[in-house]
Amino acid sequence: MGKKTGKERFKYRIIILYSEEDRGYIARVPELSGCSAFGERPEEAIREVKVAAELWMKAAKQMGREIPQPVDEKRYSGRFALRLPPSLQRELDFDAKEEGISLNQLITYKLAHEKGIEIPKGKNHRG
Repeated sequence: MGKKTGKERFKYRIIILYSEEDRGYIARVPELSGCSAFGERPEEAIREVKVAAELWMKAAKQMGREIPQPVDEKRYSGRFALRLPPSLQRELDFDAKEEGISLNQLITYKLAHEKGIEIPKGKNHRG
């Protein structure tokens, strides 16, 4: 591993929210539990949370803890096991039958809608 130049792309997603109570911006890196920083301006909060993330990872490494791989660098299969109450499964299954689609498609559409992602009905997207 070579020397850092300070020009490396930050690989984790950052969430920035304005805090009325603090009268400034809070930037968080959700993938690094508890990693956050404050700034009077969004740019300052981002700069500070990047410093906090570097310190978070350095401390994790020193304690022998695993540093999470950034979600944007992970490869996903598009499959995961889901446990839900039987009554919810029954209602979702009914909704799927009413729509004339599979239960998997219905759940995919509902999750995509919640995240603001449009998936054409009747298309099985893998990507």
